[in-house]
Amino acid sequence: MLDSSDAKIELMLQLSGAGKRFGHKLLFEDVNWLVTPNERTGLVGGNGTGKSTLLKILAGIEGLDYGQRTHIKGMTIGYLPQDGLALRGKTVFDECLSVFDELRDMEAEAEQLTHVLSDADPKSKEYAAAADRYSEIADHLHVHDIYTLDAQVGAVLGGLGFSKEDWYRKTEEFSGGWQMRISLAKLLLQKPSLLLLDEPTNHLDLESRNWLENYLHTYENAFILISHDRYFLDVTVNKIVEVWNKRMQVYHGNYEKYLTLKEERRGQIMAAYKNQRDRIEALEAFINRFRAQATKAKQVQSRIKELEKIERIEVPEEEATIHFSFPQPPASGRTVIEVTNLSKSYPLPDGGVKQVLDDVSFTIERGDRIALVGANGAGKSTMIRMLSGLEGPTSGNIRLGHNVLADYFAQDQYKVLNPNNEMLDDITGSNPKVDVVTLRSLLGCFMFSGDDVFKKLGVLSGGERNRYAMAKMLVSPANFILLDEPTNHLDLRAKDVLLEAIRDFSGTVLFVSHDRYFIDGLATRVFEVEERRVHIYPGNYEDYLFRKGGGTERLAEEKAANPHIDAITGMLKPSKQVGVAAVEIEAVNHEPEGSLDAVTATPKPTVKRLNPIKLKQLQERVAAIEDELPQLEDRIQAAQQQQGAFSTAEAARALAAELEMLREQHTARTTEWEELATQLEEQETA
Repeated sequence: MLDSSDAKIELMLQLSGAGKRFGHKLLFEDVNWLVTPNERTGLVGGNGTGKSTLLKILAGIEGLDYGQRTHIKGMTIGYLPQDGLALRGKTVFDECLSVFDELRDMEAEAEQLTHVLSDADPKSKEYAAAADRYSEIADHLHVHDIYTLDAQVGAVLGGLGFSKEDWYRKTEEFSGGWQMRISLAKLLLQKPSLLLLDEPTNHLDLESRNWLENYLHTYENAFILISHDRYFLDVTVNKIVEVWNKRMQVYHGNYEKYLTLKEERRGQIMAAYKNQRDRIEALEAFINRFRAQATKAKQVQSRIKELEKIERIEVPEEEATIHFSFPQPPASGRTVIEVTNLSKSYPLPDGGVKQVLDDVSFTIERGDRIALVGANGAGKSTMIRMLSGLEGPTSGNIRLGHNVLADYFAQDQYKVLNPNNEMLDDITGSNPKVDVVTLRSLLGCFMFSGDDVFKKLGVLSGGERNRYAMAKMLVSPANFILLDEPTNHLDLRAKDVLLEAIRDFSGTVLFVSHDRYFIDGLATRVFEVEERRVHIYPGNYEDYLFRKGGGTERLAEEKAANPHIDAITGMLKPSKQVGVAAVEIEAVNHEPEGSLDAVTATPKPTVKRLNPIKLKQLQERVAAIEDELPQLEDRIQAAQQQQGAFSTAEAARALAAELEMLREQHTARTTEWEELATQLEEQETA
């Protein structure tokens, strides 16, 4: 018989009361997680909170110290670690094709069965058994599209950036980053019931990330991923699980929604904490005031019992944040760098020449934030090295402007650090004007805390030293900085610090990055290196995609829906009408004609007054929803607690469906309340 994994598995993996220690440190405890067939989850949290460990536990690679892990029989799990994989002995294409070895074996078995069927007596048991087995194999091969395996492999390899020439090279010829791409390709071809990806975008360029986003959109099974790429999380997941304060918090929506919900949850906790503190103080005041009065003994005892039953609300600790600003450098001239007829080529071992860039001309002006994009091998790193002066052009000119001080941050910037220097002493020497408290806060944002700041740079890993080199550059920048993959090895918090600092920087920036959110949040122009030329696009990466004719659906919808977006440039049209209310509201008791809003200087919209009966109905509906929301929240909390006690798969599915229904009701009621409350507020101020 064929394995039960042939059919679509009703995936069910459960963590109940799960806890894990790393030495004496408790990573997390009391984690309850029901993984369902439609799981599209991003796992987030600070460094050291146990995200990668949790992913390994889900994969069955590591065990729990507390609690239980259960899963349905027959489900398959695919796991991609951050690094450490090395493949040898086969070509890239054959290595990927090897995931279908079982199908190839079955195809060979089917071939043998055809000989049995041709030789055996059609009335014999041997013939009947062979016919049944052949039919079973044929159905299985048909489901798995046995005749398109080569095409499937080619499509995935092409999407992940492998050229056809690369397909037939040995896997051991590729570096660690490309080895991880091969491993990712194998997982995607296997299509496990649950795909677990730890930092899958670390080794991908922008084109490959875009392809992976689209692939995951149509992935037929479940996946859980860890990523420090905010844009990637926003477009691939519909749930965020945060490991924080040794607990697991679940937020429905993408990463942007998670940030909003997290802030709302904190606000709710703080409000509940304040109310609880007020009640506790009132109870304690009553008890202390009337404890000695016999006539109040019953009331005092009642309040003592109430006080004992109160389950104290724990206030989450504030996450330390830092808003670091570059020490501003001296101003350069208006023209920062001028490139004229630039060409670059390299000699090949066979005597030929590899042309990387050909007849490139452009000008960079003071204040530009330029994203340098292009496929791997297009010449981005070559371009940035030439602009920094580390390499010379084969022909053409590069001219720096007046008073331009350039500084280059390479992907292997750690190599220029003195390994004998202690971290805190080294960064303090970069700019003695910056105080030690600020420096330690900055290092904390780049994941160096406590005694880490006293370590010698030589004992740090390559990734740690690159993180430190980025922090050091922020302390004493030049007025023209060139950054090659500055966000590598940075978590989301450190990326935000870097992004904010560069936004406030008065100098000029040219950077290579594969992080969409970082590019979109920073770039004012995009330089695309393609086919040995540089093509220049105004705006950020979204604008660049749109102008190329391959814009994202979201941007295209925005431009189609907004008549104030210029169809050619993709920029907002200057118009006095942009601020005018789009919705016509019937005017009753309106203000004098020509009345303008004091802030926007646009005509004020007028609001129709409701009659007293409709106004009362509106007030009653708002009050009813305000009563209903806490009840729904209690039911949601109760259902979440029930999930921690696994009984049967059927019961767990029913509970998950009920929980989803309750959440949808809560969302609908919240939306309705917001709309009605806004109307009520308008009526009160009309």
